[in-house]
Amino acid sequence: MNIGKLLYVIVLMLAALSTQAQSGGTIRGNVKTSDGNPAEAVTVSLKGKGQGAITNAKGDFSINRVKAGTYQLQVSAIGLKTVEQTVTVTGTETVTVDFALLENASQLTEVIVNASRINRFSRSSSDYVSKMPLKNLENPQVYNTIGKELLTEQLVFSVDDAMRNAPGVQKMWEATGRAGDGGSYYNTRGFIVQSQLRNGLAGNVTSDIDAVNLEKLETIKGPSATLFGSALTSYGGLVNRVTKKPYETFGGEVTLSAGSYDFQRASLDVNTPLNQSRNLMLRVNTAFNHEGTFQTQGFSRRFALAPSLLFKPNERLSIQLDAEIYRIEGVGKQIFFFYVPGYTLGATRADQLNVDYRNSYMGSGLTQQSRSTNLFGQVNYQISPSFRSSTNISTSHSFSDGFGPYFYIIPDGKTLGTNLLVRADQSTRNSTNDVFEVQQLFNGDFRLGSLRNRIVVGLDYLHINSNQLFFGSTLDTAPITAGYDYSKFSGAALAALYASKAPDFTYPLSGIKDTYSAFLSDVLNLTDQLSVLAALRVDDFHNKGGMVGTEVAGYNQTAFSPKFGLVYQPLKDKVSLFANYQNSFNNQGIYNAYDVTSSDSLTQRFAKLEQANQFEAGVKLNAFSGRLTTTISYYDIKVKNLLRTDPNPLAAAKFAQTQDGTQVSRGVELDVVANPFTGFNVVAGFAYNDSKLTQADADVNGRRPTTASSPVLANLWLSYRFNTYGLRGLGFGFGGNYASDNKIQNSISMGEFILPAYTVLNASAFYDQRKFRISAKVDNLTNQHYWIGYTTMNAQKLRNFVGSVAFKF
Repeated sequence: MNIGKLLYVIVLMLAALSTQAQSGGTIRGNVKTSDGNPAEAVTVSLKGKGQGAITNAKGDFSINRVKAGTYQLQVSAIGLKTVEQTVTVTGTETVTVDFALLENASQLTEVIVNASRINRFSRSSSDYVSKMPLKNLENPQVYNTIGKELLTEQLVFSVDDAMRNAPGVQKMWEATGRAGDGGSYYNTRGFIVQSQLRNGLAGNVTSDIDAVNLEKLETIKGPSATLFGSALTSYGGLVNRVTKKPYETFGGEVTLSAGSYDFQRASLDVNTPLNQSRNLMLRVNTAFNHEGTFQTQGFSRRFALAPSLLFKPNERLSIQLDAEIYRIEGVGKQIFFFYVPGYTLGATRADQLNVDYRNSYMGSGLTQQSRSTNLFGQVNYQISPSFRSSTNISTSHSFSDGFGPYFYIIPDGKTLGTNLLVRADQSTRNSTNDVFEVQQLFNGDFRLGSLRNRIVVGLDYLHINSNQLFFGSTLDTAPITAGYDYSKFSGAALAALYASKAPDFTYPLSGIKDTYSAFLSDVLNLTDQLSVLAALRVDDFHNKGGMVGTEVAGYNQTAFSPKFGLVYQPLKDKVSLFANYQNSFNNQGIYNAYDVTSSDSLTQRFAKLEQANQFEAGVKLNAFSGRLTTTISYYDIKVKNLLRTDPNPLAAAKFAQTQDGTQVSRGVELDVVANPFTGFNVVAGFAYNDSKLTQADADVNGRRPTTASSPVLANLWLSYRFNTYGLRGLGFGFGGNYASDNKIQNSISMGEFILPAYTVLNASAFYDQRKFRISAKVDNLTNQHYWIGYTTMNAQKLRNFVGSVAFKF
């Protein structure tokens, strides 16, 4: 889509939403619960007049163009006791009216969940995307939020399942369980990313990440090093897990679930004040999860414990201590690698290979143990009405030990399409990875003259200490045929193999990296409808050297990362036009270059920063009193200074590199969250991405990278909740995901090999009441055979059912 077409779409949408301006006054105010918390997503309306608004995350509301007169202003929601105040408007003045509800925060949450008129799946603001409280309409960056209401309705138990609701995000690789990894690998905007951030700070989990303490999931799009650095993000964006926080009243729920493939789960969420003054609060989330496999061998056991302690000694100071403790044991998911062109196997697509979708091609005992222990501390202090300090500490320790089975397919050399399976292992032994981060933020919201400034000044120290050991061997080569005994590829067989001889390879990965950073960001309101964002980060990077297979030297490097944004709201708080420039970078260290002065020698060179720059423009909507929230954008990312093989034949023969590679990634994204009519909610997304290597080896130049995922992605969820007497609380959901063909081989030498396009459909049903919730879901409704991967293929779960019952207290 070109810019002209995008502007045409914007003009059409503005025309559809425009209404004739009417003179009148404004009624503004704030709604709080009985325990002083903001009352989000309740309706404030002029009784009998058809005008109203819905409160935002801070409990604020605004009703515009109110004619002069006296009205009954009421706060209401289904299941909420209506509160009214009399208000008089004269001329064009602004009248302020505040409300205090009888319900506390916990009771209001139940009310909102049952209030089917509300756009339950929409989130209008975030404190993390720009490291300051900012409405989505005010933010020039694109991000998507997946809230706990949607997670509950879909019976989501992991971050992997939650991510299927994120527009333009595709799962590419299962979690490896290896120390230092951040769970599964995803792709956004043509680049690989993992979930390595929690509440904006480092928070790695080595294996599948449990959703038991997940309040919402944010996928933040585009190169974002300016505010988040480069170590835990990618050029396509980042994933931020926002966790549940303690509150001032006693409450919680216990949930029991069971389903297909020996799925069993028990979880607990309990919150309680610890003293009479209710300023010391504890919330504990914990879950045990066991699941078998749709294939012949495999299982996973996952335990999660996430306590959170909040202390508020006074109105200005709060101290929060959190922990995340994960213990995982399981068998790595089946992964096929390709070391030969697909056409030599008699196939150019995964569904043409002679492999059995339900056969794991392995025996028992190929298990791995993973552990993650994350500790967090935060001290918030309100320095003045305009300035706040936030001191944050995060420490993340991960460990892994055990087998990592994998496979690759080779031709038998006799009959095309008759292939063999090489069965191998890459183990990890007592591997650890430690991440320590300290971040100090100062937030300000003040005016200079008539101009409003919202700023964040940040200082950050990130320390990463890797001490990992990988080793492995090939066990055997087996025929791919029915009736063969594949159980010989087992934990016992590999243990015996390693006892009898040294591994075929060892790969140590160790070293220490320190990054000292400072950043500044300012959102400046030039008018009530026009704002600009300017931000800059400086990183002082110190790699102290270590082992990456072989010993590598250390190096230091300094990087600057700017960010700019522009937002114009032609219809205040309803429509915003935005544009942004965003940047990210990567430290490539030292590489071997060809010395043109001598045909026989290589020289080590210090790499320049690899740089990614994005330009993006689009429109955001928050229309019809919050019933429709939409983001449409077009982005253009260019990455330069990529290392590639030196095109000089003499240099290439010596595996020399040159740093002149480029890659472009362009596309459009659409995110829609809507409540078209009472009880009916829609979450939909669409993404098209065009990625290609534009200055690369001749073998791949001009082609889509094999790591860039499917070019077309779409997601949809339709939800209906009954509001009639006797059926209130009963609801149904239906939706799914589409992905186009994914090329995991794409070069002149290897040809093309495709993971076929897929459409996976899911459905759920639930009955949600004040004291209990009964739910059921079916995933992969049509029993679709489909694969994910980049340079690899991995079969995905077949049709499966889960039932769940939750008891609330």
